[in-house]
Amino acid sequence: MMPRGWMLALAMMGAATAVAAQDLRSQSADQYVPRLGDIMSAAQTRHQKLWLAAKAQNWELAAFELRQLKASLVEAALLYSGIPVSNVTTLEPSLQATSDAIAAKDGRKFAKALGDLTEGCNACHRSMGRSFVVMKVPSDPQPFANQLFPPQAKP
Repeated sequence: MMPRGWMLALAMMGAATAVAAQDLRSQSADQYVPRLGDIMSAAQTRHQKLWLAAKAQNWELAAFELRQLKASLVEAALLYSGIPVSNVTTLEPSLQATSDAIAAKDGRKFAKALGDLTEGCNACHRSMGRSFVVMKVPSDPQPFANQLFPPQAKP
């Protein structure tokens, strides 16, 4: 999707968020709703795959993984009322910068944008009382190389 397409999609998503959230919350009890942990695990996997695709300079795959990651974040905000939509919308600049870097096939800009996006994820975790979940830009292709597991110092 072109950068303007992303902006339009984000604007439309913002306008439709309240309506969609109401629709999702009013579905019948027998409707499957994924657990928040499952959505976030998928987002973590997409974050790492996004990094791996860019490292391999497979920009088409990187663009796909970025769209999937964004969809996971939006889904979490829509399905779980405890997550302020603003936590997702504040990621817009770093999501756009990541998209722009992918479109330009610019590894340096991508690295900066992914770092900013990752910090945005951590800011959301902190705001939700989940500061023990700390993401990082992956350093190798090993599974879960995009998360810090030792306890972090309290601020």
